Amino acid sequence: MTVSTACPADGIRVVTVDRPPVNALPVHGWYELADAVRSAGRDPEVRCVVLAAAGRGFNAGVDIKELQRDTGHEALIGANRGCAEAFAAVYACEVPVVAAVQGFCLGGGIGLVGNADAIVASEDAVFGLPELDRGALGAATHLARLVPQHLMRTLYYTSRTVTAAELLAHGAVWRVVPSRELIDAALELATEIAAKDGHLLRLAKAALNGIDPVDVQRSYRFEQGFTFEANLAGTAARVRDTFGKEA
Repeated sequence: MTVSTACPADGIRVVTVDRPPVNALPVHGWYELADAVRSAGRDPEVRCVVLAAAGRGFNAGVDIKELQRDTGHEALIGANRGCAEAFAAVYACEVPVVAAVQGFCLGGGIGLVGNADAIVASEDAVFGLPELDRGALGAATHLARLVPQHLMRTLYYTSRTVTAAELLAHGAVWRVVPSRELIDAALELATEIAAKDGHLLRLAKAALNGIDPVDVQRSYRFEQGFTFEANLAGTAARVRDTFGKEA
């Protein structure tokens, strides 16, 4: 199983992704994650969801090897729809979502944390979109929720990463802690949130989503259209075939 759930305290549901070696998700994994987050948010006893991951990194995005094995476009379409479903599930979760991020948070990982309500990160966490190096586009929508516009563009064009400490300086991360303290720190924030009235929390989540200046679901789907164009043009496959062959 790629995704598991646990209830460590009253009102809190922890959704954990565990797909070695790097938590790069295949198509079914994105849908599995979306279902778990939605299920947690719909539970009337849940007042906060913690999104976590096992292993040395939070999320490495889409399983590129699954795309490489596909001779048509089925895997690409599935990955794009699956990512959209998972990102939307986090954003539209009926209760606040706290992302607990360790190690690498890349590609689809940015889509998840960019749609979360709060982020707690370990000191070794790094965030970035290596999409241009992987023959893809997308998730700039979500990176723009973490850093200022010009920094987002620079990171996007260069495929560089930023550290948790840098995101803390930009106000995107709530706390940066040693790796061994990550889950406890995330649960501490979740506990503070879950102490509020459950009905009021759900109203607050809906209200905050309603005043967002950007429709994140529509803007992300717009970005994905350019990924399809890159694939139809053959550009994506040419770039993707270099994945794993870098010196």
